Amino acid sequence: MNTDGLPDWVNWLAQDADGAWWGYEAEPNQQHNGWYENEVGRIVKLGHAAPPADWVATLVRRLR
Repeated sequence: MNTDGLPDWVNWLAQDADGAWWGYEAEPNQQHNGWYENEVGRIVKLGHAAPPADWVATLVRRLR
């Protein structure tokens, strides 16, 4: 995932089982097939790619 051009507030990146990429301000919570915001902070859809083999492993903290 290319992080160029992301809003400054995006601190976490994750991909759902269906291939959707999301940016989160606060660390998201895991659900049965993806991630969801934890009612704190903002969220933005970043795009869509091929579904990952292990979507749980896609959650990463954004480094600047």
